Amino acid sequence: MDLQAIAVDAACSGNPGQMEYRGVYMRTGEQIFHYGPVFGTNNIGEFLAIVHALALLWQKGLTDMPIYSDSISAIAWVRKKKCKTTLERNEKTEPLYQVILRAETWLHTHAYRNPILKWPTDEWGEIPADFGRK
Repeated sequence: MDLQAIAVDAACSGNPGQMEYRGVYMRTGEQIFHYGPVFGTNNIGEFLAIVHALALLWQKGLTDMPIYSDSISAIAWVRKKKCKTTLERNEKTEPLYQVILRAETWLHTHAYRNPILKWPTDEWGEIPADFGRK
């Protein structure tokens, strides 16, 4: 486990429901970003959390720092540069869809190098960014 890394996670009250996500610097446990709550899904939050971490690390020139996520789906979506959600697009979800579009655009316009690693929950326990609401 590399402590010089960011761990990300999302939480959703209902699915869809009130969703939020955050990133935590693993060495200190400090929350370094948080977004929400907004109406969405857990998978969207997981996807956006990874992209948020990538953009933040890019901005700071930390292009080799790993990002841990416990979401196989979100990691795959980031690799494909497409949020493959089935969330209905309507007036209520349009603001979130605009954030998704920004995230997808960022992925298409930046050649990031940060490793995106699957957090092995069975081995290491809950990811440090977990909201602890299970």
